[in-house]
Amino acid sequence: MTEPVSPPLLELRAVSKHYGGVTALSGVDFACEAGNVHAILGENGAGKSTLIKIIGGVVKPSAGELLLHGKPVRFDHPIEANAAGIVCVFQELSLMPTLTVAENIGISMPTNRLGLFDRKAQVRRAEELLARVGCEGVNPNAWVSDLPLSRRQMVEIAKALGKDPRLLILDEATSALTSSDVKKVYDLLAELKAQGVGMLYISHRMHEIKELAGVLSVFRNGRHIETFAKGQRSDDQIVELMIGRDMGHVFPPKPAARSAPATLLEVSDLSWEQQLESVSFKLGKGEILGIGGLDGQGQRELLLSLFGVLKDVRGEIKIDGKPVKLTSPRQAKDRAHGIALVPEDRKTEGLVLPMAIAANLSLASLDRFTRGAVVDRRREAGRIDEMVRRIQIKIGSLDNPVSSLSGGNQQKVVLAKWLMTEPRLLMLNDPTRGIDVGTKQEIYQLLRELADAGTSILFYTTDYDELIGCCDRVLVLYQNRVQGELVGPDITEKNLLDLALGLRGGPERATRESEHARSEAR
Repeated sequence: MTEPVSPPLLELRAVSKHYGGVTALSGVDFACEAGNVHAILGENGAGKSTLIKIIGGVVKPSAGELLLHGKPVRFDHPIEANAAGIVCVFQELSLMPTLTVAENIGISMPTNRLGLFDRKAQVRRAEELLARVGCEGVNPNAWVSDLPLSRRQMVEIAKALGKDPRLLILDEATSALTSSDVKKVYDLLAELKAQGVGMLYISHRMHEIKELAGVLSVFRNGRHIETFAKGQRSDDQIVELMIGRDMGHVFPPKPAARSAPATLLEVSDLSWEQQLESVSFKLGKGEILGIGGLDGQGQRELLLSLFGVLKDVRGEIKIDGKPVKLTSPRQAKDRAHGIALVPEDRKTEGLVLPMAIAANLSLASLDRFTRGAVVDRRREAGRIDEMVRRIQIKIGSLDNPVSSLSGGNQQKVVLAKWLMTEPRLLMLNDPTRGIDVGTKQEIYQLLRELADAGTSILFYTTDYDELIGCCDRVLVLYQNRVQGELVGPDITEKNLLDLALGLRGGPERATRESEHARSEAR
């Protein structure tokens, strides 16, 4: 007698979601199994976020039904989904910055008979869960607002584990993590898989998908395109399913060897507290200079110091050969200096989410459209329209809140906002984190076009492929210093890793290499 087939852990039948006249999901049939990592792939705007919000009870479907273990379910609130064992770790973190780590992790713990939380129990539970994700060093009593983004992401994962999930949904869960943290997440997912937990895993990092997922599903334009087992499709085939077209070359060609460009920015012995130590380099006009190294080696502080955010910075900064002292972002972005910074976290540092798309776009450049106390709205609107077309931002109406856009289009808004200031020096802090391959390709092309037009670009990224494919030169930081510099064909993954781990180079050698590279270019 044939054994009855167990129903999938989760199944969606003909699920659709409409926002007014916009269709976010259309007739989606989808299923995932217990004890498996199921990857969800697609460009930003493909419907992935809407899919997991419906599964997690954040939004209600316009049509269709959900089944859990073969039984129809309906979630009117995330609390109901959590109670059914469905837990989401969203790309946009849900932690409350004004609470401690323990308070965030234990916020769903039951109160005592007086309606109060047991603080000691909260701390004990937080310590257990932090240890489980390999973050014993995080203080449960620390304010979340004081934690760097990578630590906040790990706290978010620990918080999710505290809800004992049967289905764990991870949306770009590793995009802000260090390489050592990523390994911890891999080990954790293997442990959960062995325990029979089902996992939906959204990531734009193909190497993670290869490492973790047993089944892959591709979404495009709100539709479920195809589901297949690991290994059945090549990377190129997967990308073409995602974008509906041939990907071609991911990175635009670099310019042929040329004489060394005139120097725009010169930094000498830049130091700040214990986070930067005697950093020196030059950046030419029209050059893309990459900043590499393991996360937390001073890269973020370097960009912030050049944007006037940090106080008591020591050392010298020259623009066009003239010493400058940058004391505020307002000063850094003025016409005399022309510096722009695309920050690490678009949600908290780059955008004002409730504000309209148009207002966000012109926020950094309003002084360009203002005469006295009057804003020239006509000129402002014309410049906004021009930038939307140039950056290919997909929008419904400019009056919609910027929070209504997909992650990739939000990142384009941040880029466009700063390009409206007409910067001479554009600095970027991991600008493609958590966005799809199609949008990444558009950003790479834009950066090369800007460089060809004379804009100097300082580009920090945690993705070695981007350093290799985009940059004319790369500085690698190690222990808050410049460990070495790579130029042209020497920009390889092995060389980047050797410098990042301190296996070669050093501050003195880095200075010599930098001067040699620039003289060779001449």
